[in-house]
Amino acid sequence: MAQQERAVRTRRVILEAAAAVFDELGYEASTISEILERAGVTKGAFYFHFRSKEDMARGVLSEAVTTEGVLPQGLKLQEVLDMMMLMAYRLPREPMFSAALRLAVDRNSRSMFGTRWPDWTDLLASLLGEAKARGEVHAYIEETETARLLLSAWTGVRIVSEGMPGEYDLPTEVAALLQLMLPSIAVPTVLPRLEISADRTARLFALTGKGDPESAGDTSGNAADRHP
Repeated sequence: MAQQERAVRTRRVILEAAAAVFDELGYEASTISEILERAGVTKGAFYFHFRSKEDMARGVLSEAVTTEGVLPQGLKLQEVLDMMMLMAYRLPREPMFSAALRLAVDRNSRSMFGTRWPDWTDLLASLLGEAKARGEVHAYIEETETARLLLSAWTGVRIVSEGMPGEYDLPTEVAALLQLMLPSIAVPTVLPRLEISADRTARLFALTGKGDPESAGDTSGNAADRHP
């Protein structure tokens, strides 16, 4: 069991190093030797876990598809918002997410190992489907289409804000986007009960163990009954 745990940790270390290098240099300019040096592992350890640089890139993309930090809520639509806001909060802080986005939007990279956009779409669509079954979203909402458009808009906010003069806080920008889109998704009785705020997102992030635990607070129950 201890050997298995070490193997899991080693694989994670390699992926984190790969993500950092991909994020800094881009996929094409990154080398296995640079990643091994950053990770502090041998070639043997690397090839035990990965066949190639392309295999590592696929691993980075897969690791970025996660519901980590999204807690069960009284409203399923709140979980959709929490997922999107957490990704906005974590992306500038964790190379695993920023590297995954960089790989996903690069045309050459996509042609080599694809993307995980369908996986993200499926996650969001599943939650939207549950929210629809509970009467939280408009009956005319088609879950997969809405999930795809939400994901596309989220990605666009990230790309455009990076290229604009000045500094833009991604969670703030994504929160503004969601506030604009929500009336077209949530039924009027649910809309005031949804919360989109940096404070809430910071609390959720802290509960992943990667943030400040002291900032963590109640993020369920009545916490979802506050509107930003």
